[in-house]
Amino acid sequence: MPPTKFTSLVFVSLALSGCQSDLATVADAALRNPPGFPVMQPDKGRPAPPTTPTDPSPPPTTPPVENVEARPGCDADVQSKVKAPGTNPITLACSLRLSSADVITHPLVFEGSAASGSVLDCGGGTLDVSAGASRKEKTAVAVRSRKAGSGPWDAPSSVTIRNCRIQGFVRIYGLGENANGAVMKASSRNPDHTAFAQASAPKNVRLENVAFDAPDGIPFYVGPGVTNAALVNSKINGRSTAVAVYLDAESANNTISNNVFGISTEKRELIAIDGSANNRITNNVFEHSDNGGIFAYRNCGEGGVIRHQKPQYNQIVGNTFRYRSSFLVSPAVWLNSRNGSSSYCFTDPAYPFGSSASNLDFAQHNVVRNNKLDGGSDSLIRNDDPTNEVGANMATGG
Repeated sequence: MPPTKFTSLVFVSLALSGCQSDLATVADAALRNPPGFPVMQPDKGRPAPPTTPTDPSPPPTTPPVENVEARPGCDADVQSKVKAPGTNPITLACSLRLSSADVITHPLVFEGSAASGSVLDCGGGTLDVSAGASRKEKTAVAVRSRKAGSGPWDAPSSVTIRNCRIQGFVRIYGLGENANGAVMKASSRNPDHTAFAQASAPKNVRLENVAFDAPDGIPFYVGPGVTNAALVNSKINGRSTAVAVYLDAESANNTISNNVFGISTEKRELIAIDGSANNRITNNVFEHSDNGGIFAYRNCGEGGVIRHQKPQYNQIVGNTFRYRSSFLVSPAVWLNSRNGSSSYCFTDPAYPFGSSASNLDFAQHNVVRNNKLDGGSDSLIRNDDPTNEVGANMATGG
């Protein structure tokens, strides 16, 4: 093809980035696969990737909640360590009940299947790690998988955190704290990456009646592959330099319901649905929506990691988005908010699936209904795909 025709094709595909067309996929392939570009091979023992860009996306099924017995209470020695002054992380594989007078300054870690069934009931007490110098030091609770040797990832299930005041962050993760790590990068070369990430990540983690006071970061981060996590009946206050809730790549079936978001963000939306599917975001109140409410997208090739799952089959229903101004504000809900517009979209390798096949978001088959835009207009719900069900939303602004 002559250079001028090739250039025209690229510019046309970029101009139509909002349309999920075959043309955009062709342009993606042309730009990311120049002659001689080395293609990494999948790990041995895994199925070979298909030879054509096939990326079927059936509705994710909701896995059953496992019947995991509650862990017995922590012994006196563990309780003493937790309540003692200090900032060293403490790993728990037991249930712990605090009182309203307790202030815990140690980060608490629930790791691997040994922590399954653990219950942290703060009884109105406080987890305060806000004095930490780094994001990691400001993580009050981490629920994570562990990897020992060459065996499979050992993931916790059914960890409950309730009745806590948290001055810090909560992170749940398996293969990596976020989707950009080395383990995620290697796994993403395989067509069964989503299933592997989900099998390796925590599931059924529930936060209930929690009051966050975020110290300049993301208070609730649902990491890659996490399934059936829930944040319910809680208050999320403080300030974030990013978002308030992040649902990361390959996660699914999570619930964010009946919460009040009083938190302010520096410039981003409040909830990011990044390649996460089949989530329920219902009956929440977002007090400060000017920088955006809920955005659904797929972070293409950030960190060289292929994003497989699409932000599909999510339910955004019955929420209230409050706006202080009707000018220069961001959408309450934005489906397909990125669509390959980021500079790192071409940093993942050439494979015929996921964001390697196309950088578009493919936010499809989502439901956005019965939401209220208090002080906002109808235009603050943005959708460009006919498969999404958008209706019965009410705007009270100009």
